[in-house]
Amino acid sequence: MAIREAVGVDGTPLVYSVTGDPDARALVLLHGWAQSSKCWGAGVLDELAARYRVIAVDLRGHGYSGAPAAGYDDSAIWAGDVDAVLTAEGVTSGAVLLGWSYGGLVICDYLASHGTSAVDGVVLVGAITSIGRGEAGGKVGAAMRAAIPGAMSEEPREAIRALGAFGTALTGPTEGKGAQSQALFGAGLATPPHVRAALFNRSASHDDLLRSLDVPVLVLHGTEDSVVDVSAGRHAADLIPQARASFWEGCDHGPFVEDPGRFVKEVGAFVDNLG
Repeated sequence: MAIREAVGVDGTPLVYSVTGDPDARALVLLHGWAQSSKCWGAGVLDELAARYRVIAVDLRGHGYSGAPAAGYDDSAIWAGDVDAVLTAEGVTSGAVLLGWSYGGLVICDYLASHGTSAVDGVVLVGAITSIGRGEAGGKVGAAMRAAIPGAMSEEPREAIRALGAFGTALTGPTEGKGAQSQALFGAGLATPPHVRAALFNRSASHDDLLRSLDVPVLVLHGTEDSVVDVSAGRHAADLIPQARASFWEGCDHGPFVEDPGRFVKEVGAFVDNLG
């Protein structure tokens, strides 16, 4: 694994890892709100890297990337971040963009600004595609609603309590996943409070983009997702012309944690069928 850095349009350093054959298809992983590129787990990364050139990004404000004071409400900046990583890696065609949760919104920001010339396919995992009041593509679930606004607080006890309200939403049943559950919880706390708040302080509607997408998209969503309501996934699947949907019965917000083997298999089947 190589750790590298690109620079966003506003000068923010963007840290990402690259694993796998440099000549293989680029699979770009974008994590969710208050997480980092470590969220995928070593097993999932290793399995994917055996087949693809996996580029796992720390979004701005998260992980080892820079956390500027402002700019999180600007779709053009998010789009520029994805473009900066692709440019740094020399990826000009054939890429697959995979976004979990908020990462799906960032993918839409990128596609709305840069189009699909560098992209052969998209995977949306428990993802939002729009954000703001009344946006069907951004409907959140009960666990997310319960965490707001406490999860944005600078007061430690309040933030811990609010993020703890997620319970097992990110993992499903925790048997055998205690260490991973704690790591995901820790990543939430490690994300600066101003970033946690700023990511929700924006509006972006990408329904028109979804209707006009000219590449295949896999919509993978748990039917019991308590962070991003499954209706957001169904909304995207209904709008995207070349959508392929996989709704996991009884699964919560982290399909790749609940069943990593099935996740790798479904993502691999989708990517390999792109031609």
